[in-house]
Amino acid sequence: MTENWRKDSEYMSYVADLLATPEVQKLSQYKQHVNSTRLEHSLSVSYYSYKLAKKWGGNAKATARAGLLHDLFYYDWRTTKFDEGSHAYMHPRIAVKNAEKITELSPLEKDIILKHMWGATIAPPKYKESYIVTMVDKYCAIKEAAEPMTKSMKVRFNQLFGHKTSF
Repeated sequence: MTENWRKDSEYMSYVADLLATPEVQKLSQYKQHVNSTRLEHSLSVSYYSYKLAKKWGGNAKATARAGLLHDLFYYDWRTTKFDEGSHAYMHPRIAVKNAEKITELSPLEKDIILKHMWGATIAPPKYKESYIVTMVDKYCAIKEAAEPMTKSMKVRFNQLFGHKTSF
């Protein structure tokens, strides 16, 4: 996970109020993808999405805020099951409800949060910012899950062949 978000004053001006809430801080108590907490994952998705939205002329503020709130739920997604639908379907709806308890959401922010599981769910995003968060979320999930495996492979390669590699 990048720590560059901490030094980005524009980004921090968009999300500092959310980061200060107990509801967002509570995400640090939940494992997300193998080697990350839900808060670390949400920060990565938020910051990378914000950077892309800025680059591509999108609403960087809404993207940063919704990216941070896209997984605002408090259960272990590996074990919790719902009668109403899959985790992919349910958690964005839960995240929107939880987010609305701590901040007012614009229609853009709601769409970003609700549609970030597109591909695993049917309804496509309405806005380019929603597509950005959707794709960055997948990128971050893969990166977070693969990182421990890649580190392990590097160590094993070095043990077998006796020199450093830069995968």
